[in-house]
Amino acid sequence: MRIAILKEHAHHERRVPIVPDSVKRLAQKKIEIVVEAGAGAGAFFGDADYLREGATIQADAAAAIAAADALMRLRIPTVAEVAAMKEGTTLFAPLLPLLSHELVKALAARNVTSFAVDFIPRTTVAQMMDVLSSQAAAAGYGAVVLAAGALPRFFPMLITAAGTIAPATLLVLGAGVAGLSAVGTGRRLGARVEAFDVRKVAKEQVESLGARFVEVDSDEDAQVAGGYAKEVSEEYKRKQAEVLARHVAKADAIICTALIPGKRAPVLVTDDMLKTMKPGSIVVDLAAEQGGNCEGSAAGETVVKHGVTIVGAVDLPSHLAVHASQMWSRNMEKLLFHLTKDGQLKLDLKDEITRGCLITHGGAVVQERVRETLGLAPVPARAPTRTGGEGTA
Repeated sequence: MRIAILKEHAHHERRVPIVPDSVKRLAQKKIEIVVEAGAGAGAFFGDADYLREGATIQADAAAAIAAADALMRLRIPTVAEVAAMKEGTTLFAPLLPLLSHELVKALAARNVTSFAVDFIPRTTVAQMMDVLSSQAAAAGYGAVVLAAGALPRFFPMLITAAGTIAPATLLVLGAGVAGLSAVGTGRRLGARVEAFDVRKVAKEQVESLGARFVEVDSDEDAQVAGGYAKEVSEEYKRKQAEVLARHVAKADAIICTALIPGKRAPVLVTDDMLKTMKPGSIVVDLAAEQGGNCEGSAAGETVVKHGVTIVGAVDLPSHLAVHASQMWSRNMEKLLFHLTKDGQLKLDLKDEITRGCLITHGGAVVQERVRETLGLAPVPARAPTRTGGEGTA
């Protein structure tokens, strides 16, 4: 299999999905890498670095696509970009398949075998392949660093000749991967850290990092399969708002990370809560692209309301392009090793990981949940197949 790596043209995107360090290991599994010239420059990986490890460099995207039989993207491709792919190619990329209906239809029409790397099941085996988790860790770290840099106060307690400076209070909303990364980073920077999550299992995780868990007096637990959160009841929301209002009022900085798969992000910090915060406080909303946890936040924008700065953070992993790219690349190594044998793609639909992230194949949508979303009948059971090799995928 030969995989093309292209420049990502999204605004501010600096990451690359395969770094030079991965090229040699992939080659040992008969997976070759073809790189568009300059694709790794934003993450400080030069063409010479790829050549040194055995990759091939092509002058532009069209040449890279023509020289390969598979394509790896770090951003969701557009329908127009799908049209530029070779018919019958293989694609590894984030796809948001439950929402990107036109994209999924275009992939099927182009006879693309597509794997949604954002749809990899959250299992113990698949942890090594989970780009959502690795990039969320980067985002959580970046959010706290951003908040600390913008806050007109110190994060840690300082004992000085001018007296003792109290530590800042950091409130983290959502204790998934990004939230726990934010908690750990806030603690290392010396802040007093509190965290909230609707999943009861998060309490032990938060406290293990030395932070205080904000609890709502309720027996309701919003955890579902895969460790994700589900929407809570109206009664729980009422109690939650009462509890959060007290903690928001005393927070110097808030990091918002709470998401519900396939739905708008829940609003946890209301406009009335913002009015109670100290002037100069900051909210970094990592959920801004999905509606935001903070009322008034806007993706990619920084606004000031009631003296509080609200950052609608996007692309934070891209600001950490070197390590974020390395983590993504390692995730993709593990995925490719799982899906291939002797350089050929295996399609074993009895395998949970393959079945979970394979979206289109053979001109059809094959992922069960995606078919259901599109109103398609269940796909008939198939025997394991193998494709790939010289000039194919």
